[in-house]
Amino acid sequence: MALHNLKPAEGSTHSRKIVGRGQGSGMGKTATRGNKGQKSRTGYKVKRGFEGGQQPLARRLPKVGFKSRVVKPYAINVDKYEKIATLEEITVESIKSVYRIGKSVKSVKLIGKSAKDLAEKIKDEKVTYTNKK
Repeated sequence: MALHNLKPAEGSTHSRKIVGRGQGSGMGKTATRGNKGQKSRTGYKVKRGFEGGQQPLARRLPKVGFKSRVVKPYAINVDKYEKIATLEEITVESIKSVYRIGKSVKSVKLIGKSAKDLAEKIKDEKVTYTNKK
């Protein structure tokens, strides 16, 4: 067996339909396109999702959902929850020991008036604070 004598399996291929080559071929005149209309013309192309002037399904259905890829930090108000202010070192793990946070939380933002005062205690780059007074 070599590349030059390979043949497809018996019955796996079909001969090409030859259209528009006279009445005797059985596929002459309109060349299997039917009579008149947009689809019978040269260069006809239908837009993706076009439904003949009817409102397309994609526009009939309501818009649903949006999932942002920007991960926002979990915000904790230090004024309302003072146990965080009593911690010696503030990291995500130390905050989890005194404040109930889910496992999926990767970063924390400390908010409130006294959040800026805790800046020296923060030892983790995943913990930030607000500068507002």
